[in-house]
Amino acid sequence: MLLDHLTTESRNPASERLDALSPIELVRLMNEEDASVAVAVGKEAESIARAIEGISDRMKNGGRLIYVGAGTSGRLGVLDAAECPPTFNSDPRQVVGVIAGGSEALVRAIEGAEDSPEQGAEDLAGIGLEGADAVVGIATSGRTPYVLGALEYARKQGCFTAAIACNRGAEVALRADVPIVPIVGPEILSGSTRLKAGTATKMVLNILSTGAMVRLGKTFGNLMVDLRATNEKLRARTVRIVTATTGVSAGDAQRLLDRCGGELKTAIVAERRGVSPAEARRLLSGAGGRLRNALDAEV
Repeated sequence: MLLDHLTTESRNPASERLDALSPIELVRLMNEEDASVAVAVGKEAESIARAIEGISDRMKNGGRLIYVGAGTSGRLGVLDAAECPPTFNSDPRQVVGVIAGGSEALVRAIEGAEDSPEQGAEDLAGIGLEGADAVVGIATSGRTPYVLGALEYARKQGCFTAAIACNRGAEVALRADVPIVPIVGPEILSGSTRLKAGTATKMVLNILSTGAMVRLGKTFGNLMVDLRATNEKLRARTVRIVTATTGVSAGDAQRLLDRCGGELKTAIVAERRGVSPAEARRLLSGAGGRLRNALDAEV
């Protein structure tokens, strides 16, 4: 299929003399163009919200969130998936990124990997796709064969499906329960969809994964109370969160965390409810892991 009709492949009049611009002119022009991305994403708010509902409903029942894409789109999906465990202490198998060409495609282009719809289906079958899962197909052009094949296979399995594209009339929109199509316009560098289209995609993925995790009880207010303290920065953050939510000193917060095996939500419930770590875990389990509900639950 010819790509000439795609907005993301067309020339941007504002950058027709891109090679003649000074560095500061180039920066200002790119910044001006990037400012339109958030507006484009905002116009898709209702679709993004529906996708969050569909994804979180599947995840509540044990399903996974699976991103599938090629090239930049695939890399962004893998990146978002990789950031969920340290941010939300989620099981690494709960959010999965699948990219055309496999792991090698993360660091270099794999020519032709995106052109096979059959491979898209095979790769999802290879990770044991089930009807309980939610699949998000990512294709800036809206017509990447690999993603189309993956979405078609996912729908046949009974999965909830969403699609992200940046062109009107996107074919992936016809293969998904919820299409998300922020129209960002022509790129500063014609056809380089790692720019505005990539930024829009990253913004949508941020909202999808964060929204789903919030609905799964991974936060308390705007605090990431399910984070995994794997380095000094995150260990300091857990202490700050305990002090902010319980009123204890930093030293007492650290001792409380140590007593609770480093489990942030357990520490908060134990302190605020005046119970043992074991009882705090029981309250959290009964509340489905939602800290606010555990704090309000009957003992």
